[in-house]
This record gives sequence, C-alpha cells and structure tokens, in this order.
Amino acid sequence: MGKVTKKNKKNKMKKNRLSFLRKELNNFKLDGYIIPKNDEFFGEYIDEENDRLQYISAFSGSAGQALILKKKAYLFVDGRYTLQAQKETNSSFKIIEIHKTKPYEILRKIKQKLNIGFDPKLYSETTLINYFKTKNVSLVTVKKNLIDKIWLDKPKSKPKKFFILKTKNVGKDYKIKINLVCNILKKKKLHNLLITAPENVAWLMNIRGKDSIY
Repeated sequence: MGKVTKKNKKNKMKKNRLSFLRKELNNFKLDGYIIPKNDEFFGEYIDEENDRLQYISAFSGSAGQALILKKKAYLFVDGRYTLQAQKETNSSFKIIEIHKTKPYEILRKIKQKLNIGFDPKLYSETTLINYFKTKNVSLVTVKKNLIDKIWLDKPKSKPKKFFILKTKNVGKDYKIKINLVCNILKKKKLHNLLITAPENVAWLMNIRGKDSIY
C-alpha cells in the first residue's frame, strides 16, 4: 500500500503543475500552450534546467511536443517513445504518435477560434507551421516562458569547461575536418555554414564537455 500511496501522491503533484499552467493560460488570455523538448539551441540533449517538457509531463525521452489546453493535455511522441511515454506520464495526458496524428489535426476539430501560446525562442517557423498551424488557430508569442513561471524549484546548472581530445583518439585533426567541410562548401558554391548542434561542433573541433550526461 505504501508504494501505491507514494505513486498517487506523485501523480497528484504532476496534475497540480497542469493546474498552475492553466491559471497562466487565463492570465495571458490563451486557450492553450505548446512545449517542445528542445532548448533555445534546438539540441536533442538538454540540461535538466531546460527540460520543460519533462517538468510538465514527466516524459524523459529525447523528442516530443506537449499541447496543453484548458481541459485536455496531449503529448506527441514518435514511435520510439510510445510505451515509455505511457509509463512515465499520468492519466492527464493523452499519448499520440506524431507521425500518425499531427497536433493541428487535434486543434482543427475544435470548432472555435483558439489562441495558442508559445515561447519564440524554442520554435522555428517551420515547426510551427508543420505541427500547429490551422485556420482556427492564432499562434501567440509569449516572451516569458510559462513553464518557467510555475517552475519555482527549477535547478540551476553550473558552467562546465570543455576539454580537447587527442587526435589519436578521434582519427583526424580538427584542422583537417574543417578543410573537408570547406571543400564541400566550395563545391556547392556556398560561402558559410552555420553549425548550432552541440554534437556537430564537438565532432568538428574534437572537443567534449560535461554539460550532457553522455
């Protein structure tokens, strides 16, 4: 009985987070709010303090989208995470495989105009259009992230220094890798390449950090 009681208490706390978020929806005159897994750098693996999707849903997978409406909550995941999402989240969330049903298909069925809020630092225009845009939805930028407003015990990560790997352990010197990339750019007649994914920067420069667990 002790284990059941502890689990019920934990689920109640998770549900309270949804209640707090829905109060913010009312404060901002929104009908819903969307939360991605990524941080502002759009990496797949993020610090604990930026894992807003896990905070609101308890889902710990590396990819997903949450759609929180005033009376319903949805968690969209790909096929890798269907069972995991069902195990980790509580009954407040309906788990949907995103390759089968897009969020806009859920929103389109609601026969009224909807104001759906989002943090502009966490979304690209392409993602918003592909997943959420439909005729009855107005996407509203909210500069202050609503999860951050209710996440009062949010952990703070300390900056960690990166370190350089020896060439013998990575196969090629970073200068050789950069030249390889530059040669590809020249062939394609491109002037610049913007690299934002941390794992790509780490590979190119032969550096590693301890900001990610693995």
